[in-house]
Amino acid sequence: MNKDHFIPSVIIAVSLIICSLIFTSTWKSNYSSNQTINVTGSAKNEITSDLGVLRGTISAQYITAEGTYRELLKQKPTLVSYLAAKGFPEDKIEFFTINSYPVYEIGSSGYQTGRIIAYNYSQRIEIKSTDVNKIKEISLDIPSLIERGVNFNVEMPEYHYTKLADLKIEIQAAASKDAMIRAQKIAEATGRELGPMRSARMGVLQITPRLSNMISDYGINDLSSIEKEITAVVNASFEIE
Repeated sequence: MNKDHFIPSVIIAVSLIICSLIFTSTWKSNYSSNQTINVTGSAKNEITSDLGVLRGTISAQYITAEGTYRELLKQKPTLVSYLAAKGFPEDKIEFFTINSYPVYEIGSSGYQTGRIIAYNYSQRIEIKSTDVNKIKEISLDIPSLIERGVNFNVEMPEYHYTKLADLKIEIQAAASKDAMIRAQKIAEATGRELGPMRSARMGVLQITPRLSNMISDYGINDLSSIEKEITAVVNASFEIE
């Protein structure tokens, strides 16, 4: 081969090999970066409510508005005395605005006649305590006031967990870590290595009674139970190499 043609041919051949290597390396890199693992991680904690709220309504009914109002006021000292004995003095009881409405006569046709036959007055109250078991105890016992002339309608107590904001951060982080561990095990099982996280989406929190299987797309915030479970879910995508 002519020397003048040999050197350029070598240069061209080497250039083609280098370009091929660069192309192959780039293709592998792009191919690898397009390979992902999508996993769902979860974490669960048990929590105990640290604030109880109890609400209820005292009510009275009489043929005149003045008489009904007096009947309502007559019940309050007994209620206040009962709650004081349970550890809630009057300044710890929140009284709401008194509501009233007339009671109309119902005619033989089943419709109101327009004639007022009585008045109904009611007042809502609320108590709070960090002793959630005391709130539960009162909610079960307070209807017995009817025997002492107090017409009290108790509502379902609420049990809150006040440190929820801090716990959300912790449990979501734990769910993310669980997702990474799952992805890592899948990658190792296929002979690959786990790359960086591509994306992550936090699911809604489920706060349910302990041992419950309730779930909702919109999340659950149970207030009916003292002992609860909080569950966090994260959907994550990782590169594999």
